[in-house]
Amino acid sequence: MQDSDDLPLSRAEFEFLRALTDAGVPFLVVGLSAAVLQGADTATQDLDLWFASLADPRVSDAAIRAGGVLIWRITPAVLSGPDLERIDLVYHCDGLDSFYTEFAHAVTVDVCGIALKVLPLSRVIASKKAANRTKDRSVLPALEAALAVSAAKKPAGR
Repeated sequence: MQDSDDLPLSRAEFEFLRALTDAGVPFLVVGLSAAVLQGADTATQDLDLWFASLADPRVSDAAIRAGGVLIWRITPAVLSGPDLERIDLVYHCDGLDSFYTEFAHAVTVDVCGIALKVLPLSRVIASKKAANRTKDRSVLPALEAALAVSAAKKPAGR
């Protein structure tokens, strides 16, 4: 693994994501986190993860492996531990279909050697539009520009 100074994640965040993927836990990177991973010219201070179920014991196991703990029987669920505070656990994404429908159409992005399932830019935009919060509306131009660039890069016929 790369030196921790070269990672866009803390060591604990990396370990959590690696433990989730190693265990085959279904989850999606969503929100601005997903957009940034697909090249959107914006920034985010957190990592939004949408799970099929936080009651899945493998999620708690991954938290423990990363040096933290998952408290899921409260609302909202909390992932606690050193360097895990930037991870937001998502229950619902406005304007989107069910978790498994969105998961089936996710794109895969490599982050530090971990293949992450990521909500496509078009679906991030749909969710931001549906949420219609000021902070969501403010990032739409950057997201739409990233989507246009992505579409222009695709070969004809796809």
